[in-house]
Amino acid sequence: MHLLPIELRTVNVTRYVTPLREGGSMPAIAEADDGFLYVVKFRGAGQGAKALIAELIGGEIARALGLKIPELVFVNLDEAFGRTEADEEIQDLLKASTGLNLALHYLSSAISFDPSVSKVDAHTASKIVWLDAFLMNMDRTVRNTNMLLWRNDLWLIDHGAALYFHHAGSSWEHKATATFEMIKNHVLLQDATELAAVDQLAKSCLSNGLIYELVNIIPAAWLAADLIYPSIEEQRNAYANYLINRLSHSNIFMEEVAHAQ
Repeated sequence: MHLLPIELRTVNVTRYVTPLREGGSMPAIAEADDGFLYVVKFRGAGQGAKALIAELIGGEIARALGLKIPELVFVNLDEAFGRTEADEEIQDLLKASTGLNLALHYLSSAISFDPSVSKVDAHTASKIVWLDAFLMNMDRTVRNTNMLLWRNDLWLIDHGAALYFHHAGSSWEHKATATFEMIKNHVLLQDATELAAVDQLAKSCLSNGLIYELVNIIPAAWLAADLIYPSIEEQRNAYANYLINRLSHSNIFMEEVAHAQ
């Protein structure tokens, strides 16, 4: 259950270590001024700032549900940082990402979750399936689980493909009560046998106050990058309204999950 305020630290990139060429997003491992390594998601890549918003909301809601997520931090990228980068593609990416980006703490030596090798207990699997149906996250399949095993625990990563109502340029009202057919491809679908209990748990954890607290920490520059609504605050409120309404209509996606199973 959520007890503490949602606060993200802000760090500054000091060294670009290596790109992680996954799809079109081109995240990278970078070192920050606190001495730690991070996987940085750049707002100048792929789906832009909206992918960072989805990453932030998805990660912190997962954390509120008691799932393990690497620490999320805001990462400041100085305007001069990319000038010495030899790779022109990376240099362009860094130039387009000046200012605040988002990063996950790098889990050194973590291995990708393989469902043919490792099993997830029913309660945890149910939380993850519920989370991804709630967020409309299409990107946790057998081909790409977006889960890591680190220090004998299961960690979730990469929620940038969630909340796809904002990627489609559509308003929240329609998607808040929509079904989510792609949940049928979820890697943990058949292990999620405690969904009813998890639904009740989620509704006790995800209060309206927590949701508003979460959307209020989205940087204004990210919201302004590609507005669907007339103002930044209306854009911010759209996320809160979407999450609150989708939570109150969880029976719709719960039925979809049951049908897929």
